[in-house]
Amino acid sequence: MMSISKRMVSSLPRLSAVAGGAAAGLLAALPAFAEDAPAAPVATLNSGDTAWMLVSTAFVLMMTIPGLALFYGGMVRKKNVLAIMAQSFAICCFVSVLWMVVGYSLTFGTGNAFIGDFSKAFLSGIGIDALSGTIPEALFLAFQMTFAVITPALITGAFADRMKFSAMLVFSLVWVLVVYVPVAHWVWGGGFLMNEGVLDFAGGTVVHINAGVAGLVAAIVLGKRKGYGTENMAPHNLTLSVVGAALLWVGWFGFNAGSALTAGGLAAMALLVTHIAASAAAVSWTLVEWIFRGKPSVLGIISGAVGGLVAITPAAGFVTPTGALIIGLLAGVACFWGAVWLKHKLGYDDSLDAFGVHGIGGLVGAVLTGVFAASAIGGKTGLLEGNAGQVVTQIYGVVATVVWCAVATFIILKVLDMIMGIRVSPEEETEGLDLAEHGETIH
Repeated sequence: MMSISKRMVSSLPRLSAVAGGAAAGLLAALPAFAEDAPAAPVATLNSGDTAWMLVSTAFVLMMTIPGLALFYGGMVRKKNVLAIMAQSFAICCFVSVLWMVVGYSLTFGTGNAFIGDFSKAFLSGIGIDALSGTIPEALFLAFQMTFAVITPALITGAFADRMKFSAMLVFSLVWVLVVYVPVAHWVWGGGFLMNEGVLDFAGGTVVHINAGVAGLVAAIVLGKRKGYGTENMAPHNLTLSVVGAALLWVGWFGFNAGSALTAGGLAAMALLVTHIAASAAAVSWTLVEWIFRGKPSVLGIISGAVGGLVAITPAAGFVTPTGALIIGLLAGVACFWGAVWLKHKLGYDDSLDAFGVHGIGGLVGAVLTGVFAASAIGGKTGLLEGNAGQVVTQIYGVVATVVWCAVATFIILKVLDMIMGIRVSPEEETEGLDLAEHGETIH
């Protein structure tokens, strides 16, 4: 315990340097300062891996459209269903273009410890023969594009019913560049968290903690919905949400198992533990809700499943099925606590529980990855195999992500509010965003 405490204390100076170093790196996008590495073996295309990654990429895109659009669309009030669906669809389109122009390059370009460079801007040098491991680089960047797409779309659940469509678009694009891209580079693109040994197989920090924390900040900055606490804001059509949750669940196999980037045993195990964790979290949320509320709700069981999917995401390539079972069970309880108790205790209006599910689930999963990582699965050891330091490393990664995301998101929202205003008028909010923002409605 003493060695762990010393390591946590020794990590504090590193954390304090993250914000300043990251900001400098973002502004400069400096070229790599490390010496050239030894020449790597010549990569060879593997048709099996390529086929699997083509399917995985389509699966992950399905998570945003139609999965998330339906999941969120069913949970808002009827007057806002088209608006929330339009947000998912528009983010998919706009962020995809941004990713092609500069996002991919700044994430996976050589760069430095905090940000990539512009060497691959507009996908420069990426032809049909370019490889990333055993798959075409064009396919790798498309796969990563789907991750960049879904992350800001997840945030929209926190400020549903009250943000301008124009402000949402500008916020999403700026946020992807300032928050998502740097954190993805830190963890996956050769940045400092990757070099520190932070484990995030498929996006616990990059996607879910990022989205959850940004959602919490956005909900607080925008304020509560008009009538929150006095009006009925129950979901208008849970049938849509169930279908959306089911599409998310299936798409998550591409999200997690696809992150193996190969069609082999690791992908198969990642798929298996993903399903186990989702099922376990749905069970634990349902049982807890049954005990405390007297009835198991449909919204509860699908929210629990999504919470389990979130929590297993960073761990999917590192833990055994037993580890996944425990992670899922704990995540279901933790996400129920976050969505039902914490939100009301602290008084913020996280409309569709983006923080309660993705933020809390991501935090639980990231830390527990350091507990249950098994060398037989991903070659990494965790607390249960004698490597207590991995838990400290995971916490370090979580804190760095939370601090950068919270501060940057707050600044982005405040600047946008001064420039263009980010919230619709009270009259438009009462009328509903479908009509006010899009001039359309459903009957």
